Amino acid sequence: MRRRDFITLIGSATAWPLAARAQQPAMPVVGFLSHGSAESDSDHAQAFRKGLNEAGFTDGRNVAIEYRWANFQMDRLPGLAADLVRRQAAVIAATGNLGVVLAAKAAATTTPIVFNVGIDPVKNGLVAALNKPGGNITGITSVNTQLGSKHVGLMHELLPNATRLALLVYRDDAGSSMDMITGAQEAAAALGLQIDIVYASTSGEIETALAGIVQKQAGALIIAPGNLFIQRRVQIATLAVRDGVPAIYVNRVFPEAGGLMSYGSDFTDTFRQSGVYCGRILTGEKPADLPVLQQTKFHLVINLSTAKALRLQVPPTLLALADEVIE
Repeated sequence: MRRRDFITLIGSATAWPLAARAQQPAMPVVGFLSHGSAESDSDHAQAFRKGLNEAGFTDGRNVAIEYRWANFQMDRLPGLAADLVRRQAAVIAATGNLGVVLAAKAAATTTPIVFNVGIDPVKNGLVAALNKPGGNITGITSVNTQLGSKHVGLMHELLPNATRLALLVYRDDAGSSMDMITGAQEAAAALGLQIDIVYASTSGEIETALAGIVQKQAGALIIAPGNLFIQRRVQIATLAVRDGVPAIYVNRVFPEAGGLMSYGSDFTDTFRQSGVYCGRILTGEKPADLPVLQQTKFHLVINLSTAKALRLQVPPTLLALADEVIE
């Protein structure tokens, strides 16, 4: 064999693996769009990755997760969603609230979207029907924003002599809390109670809102869902106990942080389910054919240490209903 032919043969053999590697498809990109921050949503992101793993996908091995955090700045969401579309995400997980989903829906007209919200997705125009969403969007709802009447009832059972309540709402996503506001107002009216709706969108406004609640002598506080409130749960719990205001939230992280009570679905698990749905879409299933999942089990968590600090005697009937009691 001539030397020139030998060099050509070796060169071709060396180039073939390189060409083959270059032709291998890149890992699919999964976008994770959140109104919160990497810190506030760390548990949720972990649950999301767990769901992807259950569906057969591991970040960095056969899928690449691109996180986009708005850091509680709603006006950043459209740009972040558009960036995920430019990255050619195979599916976008729009998590947390209605504003996130609307931003994703406006940016991604064909890219599959999996939402994770606490609202009624049909009533809010996200899908045509729960069993047949249609279009490029489906997801999971915890319907926590519809628990306003239940929260009023629980606080009334705990504090039968209280005549005035307050509901704290995250101003930047007040639209997502309309069902909760309406339900709380209707339940309060039925029980002959007054209810004040107060808003906050910063740490300073939270403190101002709670000071106003104390000034109006509200006997109890209901806290609507909101990533900011989760992030500031220690602040809210501390201020509520300091000011002697019993408070209830939808997420168990509140009593775990020293708050009095929570009643709501397992919101963290909805992120796991979002991961599973994103994985199913990566394997070829269509959002239009994946029914919207609804959380059906709700948990009541009571922090007895906080009740003692507030000098409250929790009724035995309420303790019997509790799924968990923190001593």
